Amino acid sequence: GVSGSSLVLISEQTASSSANISFTSGIDSTYKEYVFKFINIHPATDDKNFQVNFRDGGSNFDATKTTTMIRAVHSEDDGTTGLTYRTGNDLAQSTSAQDISEGISNDADHGSSGTLHLFNPSSTTFVKHFICVANGTRHSDQSHNEYTAGYCNVTAAIDGVQFSMSSGNIDSGTIKMYGVV
Repeated sequence: GVSGSSLVLISEQTASSSANISFTSGIDSTYKEYVFKFINIHPATDDKNFQVNFRDGGSNFDATKTTTMIRAVHSEDDGTTGLTYRTGNDLAQSTSAQDISEGISNDADHGSSGTLHLFNPSSTTFVKHFICVANGTRHSDQSHNEYTAGYCNVTAAIDGVQFSMSSGNIDSGTIKMYGVV
């Protein structure tokens, strides 16, 4: 958001062995930017990706997206580091869910947290841009920091956002949706 802006909490959901967490109300023309904060997302199944998808007026979360993703890692046991462009996590005009944190461990003390920004979702003229920064603990005991960005290539308004795992449930965690004033 712009300097001096503030966040207005619209809704909050907590996972408990949830297949997904969906926000289907409160995303409208009230705000030009929405922020989703996901906190301590923990998968039920080891080595799964945390994902997002968008709804564009229908009943399905399948808005067409084009995206890009990069990841920085640091291994706790040998100090190995790296920065990679994640071509396998990019989408090109796809309706699939977008990975935003990959390979999350389901160890009791592991998980992922981050922030996703969705810009001008009610526009019926322009594509809807989003950016996400996530940090988590990979199944291979690495800290991973992912940067994902893209746009929903639809002229319909985005009226829903859904978070899920690539397989299995979201064991626990909280997601909060804010409007930016």
